[in-house]
Amino acid sequence: MSRRPVLAISIAAGALLLTCLPSAAAERPGSAGPGGERLTIGTLSTRPSVVTGGDVLVRVGVPRGLDPDDVRITRDGTDVTDAFTGEASAPGTLTGLVTSLREGTNRLVATVPGRPGARAALKVRDHPPTGPVISGPHESPFMCGTESFKLVDGSTLGPPLDEDCSVTTRVDHAYRSTDGTVKPLADPASRPADLATTTTSTGARVPFLIRIETGTLNRGVFQISMLADPAAPEPTRARPSEGWNGRLMYTFGGGCRGGWYTQGTNTGGVLDTEMLGRGYAVASSSLNVFGNNCNDLLASETTMMVKEHFVERYGVPRFTIGWGCSGGSYQSYQTADNYPGLLDGIIVGCSFPDVTSATNTTLLDSRLLDHYFAESAPDGFSAEQQRAVAGFRERASIPNLSDGAKRLDPDAEFPAALPEDRRYDARTNPDGARGTVFDHTVNVYGTDPGTGAALRPLDNVGVQYGLDALNEGVIDKRQFIDLNSRVGGIDRDAEFTAGRTAADAAATGAAYGTGRILWGGAGLATTPVIDHRSYTDDLPGGDIHMAVHGFSTRARLIAANGDADNQVMLAEDNRHGFSLKSPALRHALTEMDSWLTSLTAYGSRAAWTPRDVVAHKPAGLTDACWTRDAEPRKIEQRLGYDNAGECGALYPAFPTPRLVAGAPLADDVIACRREAVDPADYAVTFTDGELAELRAVFASGVCDWSRSGRGQRPPADTWQRLSAKGGER
Repeated sequence: MSRRPVLAISIAAGALLLTCLPSAAAERPGSAGPGGERLTIGTLSTRPSVVTGGDVLVRVGVPRGLDPDDVRITRDGTDVTDAFTGEASAPGTLTGLVTSLREGTNRLVATVPGRPGARAALKVRDHPPTGPVISGPHESPFMCGTESFKLVDGSTLGPPLDEDCSVTTRVDHAYRSTDGTVKPLADPASRPADLATTTTSTGARVPFLIRIETGTLNRGVFQISMLADPAAPEPTRARPSEGWNGRLMYTFGGGCRGGWYTQGTNTGGVLDTEMLGRGYAVASSSLNVFGNNCNDLLASETTMMVKEHFVERYGVPRFTIGWGCSGGSYQSYQTADNYPGLLDGIIVGCSFPDVTSATNTTLLDSRLLDHYFAESAPDGFSAEQQRAVAGFRERASIPNLSDGAKRLDPDAEFPAALPEDRRYDARTNPDGARGTVFDHTVNVYGTDPGTGAALRPLDNVGVQYGLDALNEGVIDKRQFIDLNSRVGGIDRDAEFTAGRTAADAAATGAAYGTGRILWGGAGLATTPVIDHRSYTDDLPGGDIHMAVHGFSTRARLIAANGDADNQVMLAEDNRHGFSLKSPALRHALTEMDSWLTSLTAYGSRAAWTPRDVVAHKPAGLTDACWTRDAEPRKIEQRLGYDNAGECGALYPAFPTPRLVAGAPLADDVIACRREAVDPADYAVTFTDGELAELRAVFASGVCDWSRSGRGQRPPADTWQRLSAKGGER
């Protein structure tokens, strides 16, 4: 894939300049290697152009034959050499935290006086700790959640300090009791009688004492937890906690509905005792919970800023594992692909490829089918025929997902914190905040010049609903024609329309070009992935977290990379959900640690190839499922959409309405290319009159799923960013 240093996309009125950060070779953190032939300087905590908060961790590589004590480092001409040390640094390097950066460009220079050729320079660009950096202008309105954000002792963070919802960073302490619960440690000097102990993955036996840092970055509340004895000195880069195993878990929370215009009151969770007990540091932010922020670009930016802070405060982790279910899987997959280096491996559950394609498409189709079956043809289809048209295992998934389509409706769902008078209503408050996933990501999609609403990558033109059900004889020709003639679409206010919904071409192109639709061929190509499925297709009330979505992601990886050998899929029943009570997930965490430990011993993250990643996969880590028995039995076999083998029988995958209509398993086509109705494409024979009706229904043609979609292409590059400048929302 070609790499270009700058990309500009003009997508619509209100759209913003989109650029790519400088080349990976120039930008990659840690590019200053030890013991080379020349003096080098590079950043460790983040890329040079996305530094935040006025400081950055820097490493200077000192050539062989030069005394590191002779090196001098300046920041815009001011000597900062005293900030650097060779202690706790790789041989042949100096490491230091450069502070007092000014917002904008700063120039760092390393020299050796008296050695004219010994000189290295680096430009770093600093941004405010409140952001934005890569996600475009801040969303407005934005409601603070600090007064409801609960700490481990049940108290809250209290009122924010400013309009960016900032708080003073604080440290709290807790412990794991011998009864398995986490309790606050009111007196850090105390040792409760029920204090548990743990042995970490590196063999350290320590008391189960937990240090929790809470603060704000990028307008979100972040938390970082780790095993640390409050009686010992505060952990630092040079003197890490005895209980930290040198590895970082980054947790991502689920949801999406109502996830806009708010800071949120929770993180993805930093107190999991299995993670902490193994010695991992655990980090997350309230903007990494899709129930607060359903925007993967903003979530990636937040991850970047929290991880930068972690590295500057505690040191560079050996590796970082992304962990998340549902909305957390969106973030894990898309951050790993679009911003490689933030996550080294990911463990995801109840997964989807992304919000924009597979999920929104399925929600739209469910809303339209539910309306058609209830309003247009209340007696026209049996329950089984409705299920077959939708494809789901349970007919109840149709109304269930129709309700989930409220994220496409600008006045249906808002966070409770957003006052009523600030919410959009087409009649009473047309200038209010619109509550849709598109308006929440308006920086990417741009706006309609007439209404100010966000443009939408949403389409069903040419889709032949119920095609497979027709060809399999479950519905008849009359039903098929009526369904497709009257199923309709929705407008920007989610009102039903007789005509189909047509995507805005600019928004569709931006969705593909910026990575809002998961490609899989960028950072994911060299990322170890474990995708866990707690099977919910058979829930009587229906469920959105269907097994097919995991296979859609696998299909994208295969299309982008030739195979999906870096992705392992695990399946089991839903008794434990996505929690480390599950033996499958405990196995996944153990094996992911082994996988990444092997890879990091082999070479630096930036140098991994897809072949390296597969070669270092543990032999015991394969696709597998666990039986539904009281004592589950593990079955090792390749999991697939074909539902083969014992695992396929236990946990079969079912299609979505768009797949029933003929869409590819990858489910990554927003707006299909079309072809004329051809009677040879059907397993039934239409009369001339029926063909005339069908051609009238599909006057512009039916979807040709053998071709890529309109505007479909791989993202222009990784590490893209939107300009922080723009007009008011």
